[in-house]
Amino acid sequence: MPELPEVETTKTSLLPLLDQKVLKVEVRQPSLRWPIPEDIQKLAGQKLLKLTRRSKYILAEFEQDSMLWHLGMSGSFRICDGHEELRKHDHLIIQFEGLQLRYHDPRRFGCILWLNADSQVKLIDTLGPEPLSDDFNAEYLFSKFKTKNTAVKVAMMDNHIVVGVGNIYATESLFNLGIHPAQPASSLTFQQVEKMVIEIKRILKQAIDLGGSTLRDYSNAMGENGYFQQTLLAYGRAGEMCINCETTLENLKLGQRASVFCPECQPLKKVKIASKKTLKGSKA
Repeated sequence: MPELPEVETTKTSLLPLLDQKVLKVEVRQPSLRWPIPEDIQKLAGQKLLKLTRRSKYILAEFEQDSMLWHLGMSGSFRICDGHEELRKHDHLIIQFEGLQLRYHDPRRFGCILWLNADSQVKLIDTLGPEPLSDDFNAEYLFSKFKTKNTAVKVAMMDNHIVVGVGNIYATESLFNLGIHPAQPASSLTFQQVEKMVIEIKRILKQAIDLGGSTLRDYSNAMGENGYFQQTLLAYGRAGEMCINCETTLENLKLGQRASVFCPECQPLKKVKIASKKTLKGSKA
């Protein structure tokens, strides 16, 4: 958290800063996941030309330099007029011509880095396709899943397979599909994977339309909360009744993440998992 819909919503809320020139930069706490670059002051005098998103990273393109921003677990940006009282965990302030941008991060797991060859190779180049792109399709996902004997929910959240399908949206997608989160990814049929791709795209688009999910303190750069959490059917509802069959929703940990599911609607099917040797032999 924040996940892809929250990052996309944040990026959109930052668009009022486009074509504004940076007047000055103030670093109040440089120690994030990686230190804020010491030469970040060179942004002064540059206009912000473009904002894009790759996975959970916001890419900010200025006239001469580009930056890579990540919200980590508790980070958020806030646009204001500069007269608001500073908060304790406002670590970076970028003063534009008419607006001020503040980066707030109580847990300091986010990052503010230059987008250069090293950071791009380390953080971006090995990522899988965007889930809302044409590159993410049933043929692609089935080819990735067929040799993955790990739990399907873990595979869905693997950024090397597809980016941005975080815990909330993987949980909701599997509930709607009737697939147990611990079901081996390799056991899914092509038809199941085809439906999964459609459902992931639908869930993420809906979440973006609703401004993301505000579960604790998430808000976009304009201070607006998301509303997708009001539609949650499984995530965070362990111990409550399933809306479909009134069975008590259960929770298990997969990949160190809570995975809520309905044991009746999402039964764990027994399958015979092929060994790696068998899989290699089947390709020959």
